[in-house]
Amino acid sequence: MIGNYKIVTLCGSTRFKNEFMEVQKRLTLDGNIVISVGFFGHSGDSEVWENMDEGTLTKTQEMLDDMHKRKIDMADEIFVINVGGYIGDSTRSEINYATDCQAKCNTFSKWTSYGGQ
Repeated sequence: MIGNYKIVTLCGSTRFKNEFMEVQKRLTLDGNIVISVGFFGHSGDSEVWENMDEGTLTKTQEMLDDMHKRKIDMADEIFVINVGGYIGDSTRSEINYATDCQAKCNTFSKWTSYGGQ
C-alpha cells in the first residue's frame, strides 16, 4: 500500500483490451492504484511486432514478461481478467509467480455475462 491505497496489477490476455480498460477504471474509482500492461499486442497494437526478426521478437517478449513480473512485485495483489475463463500460458505464469510471491490473487470472470467478449 501507498498511503491508503492498495496497489493492484492487472493480469490477463492483451486480447481483452476493452475489459482491461473497464476493470482499470472501476478499480481506480474504488480507490486503488492500478498497474496495467504497457500495450495491447493482441488487440490493436500489433504493429509493434511487424518488422521484428525472430530473435528480436523473442527477446522483446521475454523482456515484457519479466517487466510484468516486476509490476507484480510492486503490487499488493493481482487482478486476473479471464474473459470466458480464458487463461493463457503467460497469464498462468503470472498467477504462479504472484502465488509464489505471496501476492493476493483475485480472479474476475464476470465479463461473459457482462458481454465483454
